[in-house]
Amino acid sequence: MGYKVAVVGATGNVGREMLVTLAERNFPADEVVALASSKSIGKQVSYGESKVLTVKDVATFDFAGTDIALFSAGSKVAEVHGPRAAKAGCVVIDNSSFWRMDPEIPLIVPEVNPQALAGYAKRNIIANPNCSTIQMVVALKPLHDIAKIKRVVVSTYQSTSGAGKEAMDELFTQTRGIFVNDPMKKEKFTKQIAFNVIPHIDVFMDDGATKEEWKMVVETKKILDPNILVTATCVRVPVFVSHAEAVNIEFESPISVDQARKALRAAPGVAVVDQRANEGYVTPVETTGEDLVYVSRIRDDATVENGLSIWVVADNLRKGAALNAVQIAEELIKTHLRKAA
Repeated sequence: MGYKVAVVGATGNVGREMLVTLAERNFPADEVVALASSKSIGKQVSYGESKVLTVKDVATFDFAGTDIALFSAGSKVAEVHGPRAAKAGCVVIDNSSFWRMDPEIPLIVPEVNPQALAGYAKRNIIANPNCSTIQMVVALKPLHDIAKIKRVVVSTYQSTSGAGKEAMDELFTQTRGIFVNDPMKKEKFTKQIAFNVIPHIDVFMDDGATKEEWKMVVETKKILDPNILVTATCVRVPVFVSHAEAVNIEFESPISVDQARKALRAAPGVAVVDQRANEGYVTPVETTGEDLVYVSRIRDDATVENGLSIWVVADNLRKGAALNAVQIAEELIKTHLRKAA
């Protein structure tokens, strides 16, 4: 007996990727429902190679009888319809930031803290972390297990898809416009994104950090270890898909490059591509469409007593959002939400 699954925000970048991922991984769903706002009613989205789903209105949808809802429609939709779905007995896995720091809501990366799923029943809601946090903690976990992490300094190189389809369109339009001498138009970004980088993702906070940087700090503490110190600089770059991160790590005890490489190679969800030669590392172009978190450029940091630097790249629409949500659902049905055959 399979599950009934709803995908909320099914017409967006991540929602469509959720449908693709469910089909690719043969998720045990007897029925999949595509939901979005009223303006998308009647639109069609693909599910698998041959199925087409007609989008329904999330505002009027009755979640009773639905086992799992994958939400990727923003914080406002999560705030209003997440509790409504949960009250109807549906387990909500939400990709927005709205529930992440609620102490009663588990914040889950299956390769890192699957044990935290045990608390999901308090609210029937599970939070999917920020895309940049997910790929970083997947790479940090195997290292933290063998040499406790003290401090992390991370700089991100985040693709435009993290800001949605309109942001990707703006990169394309600006790039084309430069070559044909069209006027430069800025709508999604505060500055030109084509042939540029922007150290500004989400809103600025009182301490000068952006909210994206704050998310990486507090989410890492909640998922991995509350004692880890994290400082982040988050930067938008002219790339369509996949985020990259330069991560500097200070440990409490010694760890060699060879130990780190061995631990990362053995870790679930991680691929190590680390050759000290031309093309011996991974870039966003190679990881687009891939499920793994790729780690390259593993090297000592001689400026601290126990330090390493690594380069981490992953597809932000897949592992950074859709895949992680589906993996949460898979772990949920394996350990907590079994159905009788």
